[in-house]
Amino acid sequence: MHNNPVQSYGCWLAKTPDHWPEAARHSAWRELIDQIGVTIPGALEPATRIAARVVSNWGEGACAAAGQSGRLAAPWAALVNGTAGHALDFDDNFDPSKSHASTVIYPAILALAEQENIGGASCIDAYICGLQIIGKVGQGVNPYHRDRGWHATATLGAVGAAAACARLLGLDEERAGFALSLSTSMAAGFMSQFGTMAKPLHAGLAAKAGIMAACFAREGLSAGMETLAGKTGMNHLMVGPDYEHLRDTLTNADHGHTMRFDTHAVGDPLLILEHAFRVKRFPNCGASHRALDGLLMLRAEHGFGADDVARIDVTLPQVHVNNLMYHDPQDPLQAKFSFEYALATALRYGDFHLGDFTQNAVMRPEVRALYPLVHLHGIDALEGACPTEVKITLNDDCVLETVRTMPLGSKTAPFSDEQYWAKFDRCAASYMSDRDLQGLKTSLVNFSALQDIKEMTTYLAQRFTEPS
Repeated sequence: MHNNPVQSYGCWLAKTPDHWPEAARHSAWRELIDQIGVTIPGALEPATRIAARVVSNWGEGACAAAGQSGRLAAPWAALVNGTAGHALDFDDNFDPSKSHASTVIYPAILALAEQENIGGASCIDAYICGLQIIGKVGQGVNPYHRDRGWHATATLGAVGAAAACARLLGLDEERAGFALSLSTSMAAGFMSQFGTMAKPLHAGLAAKAGIMAACFAREGLSAGMETLAGKTGMNHLMVGPDYEHLRDTLTNADHGHTMRFDTHAVGDPLLILEHAFRVKRFPNCGASHRALDGLLMLRAEHGFGADDVARIDVTLPQVHVNNLMYHDPQDPLQAKFSFEYALATALRYGDFHLGDFTQNAVMRPEVRALYPLVHLHGIDALEGACPTEVKITLNDDCVLETVRTMPLGSKTAPFSDEQYWAKFDRCAASYMSDRDLQGLKTSLVNFSALQDIKEMTTYLAQRFTEPS
């Protein structure tokens, strides 16, 4: 194995056999269910509609675009589907890369597999491999890459998608390395786009980049090998000139974030099993989910309502506070990044779901009136070293408290298969006929056995019903 990470990861992608534990395949399959589920309602979001309208002029092809009856060329289908999958912020998080990995990797894989007539089992293999590389690269530049304002779904997502596509195409060691290198030339995205349509578009752009990078590499387009590590590599340019100091003084390798590229044990541990995912219970920024879980658990246990509460204090990592920067959200996009809106809605209604993200819902006076109750106390500490503490003070001065280290849906409290399917139904049922919904679910159940994944994607290549 090479010391250079681009070459090392390219070698691993080319030479590692498709001999994964059944638990890894099962986990990859469950994330596909989750990703397809959130993509269906996301296809009708404004950002996705605009993206689909624009790219439809750039080339038809063999690939399904969610919510569209016409098929597109693979890069454009991946762009539309990646945008749709991230439009609701209901898609999973993957901690090693600090990114929404599935909403980039799966749209790239599925579009390319349609172009190349590749079956479901190879898609699962490519996903496991793409996830491994996005995680290894993420561990080499995080936590500071993400914490300093890069949107890792966009930046590291391009690399992970390229890795998955290189694996799917069966590229040799050299060309797989070229694909990874080329993807860094298309890796971009800032957290300053949170709360706008550009944020979900980031996922689509990264998925598109993965396909382009792998296909360019397949045809022999060469690229440099110093794009991850080196004076002008991702580690210095997308962390900062103090990269070495940060790396050498890092004391808590949270989620494996050592700020060193592991080039010798690329497949060990297998990250899909070692870290699993944060599958979302709520359709908003995951930085609020520990607090939401805590609030709703206390509410269910003690039976208080919004009118009984004098104050909500949340102590949490400052990076979580930074993620939710809209303290007086004015539209659904901003509301997805507002602690005040999330906690006030959950306190008022005892739940928090897709129906809370309409313009009318965001402006409800009975929710906005609760914003002054919310007090956030950010701690300058890494996420793993700083749990979220929720303290509810009632009007009679009774104080209720809970501490959450990880949200429901994470490795410490994973969802069951039944919960995955229940979320899928909540997302998709209002947008499809019963017949199409059942057909889609059957194709997902049998996905690994599909010789042609169009048996599944055909259900996405249609106009979805606007729910009443």
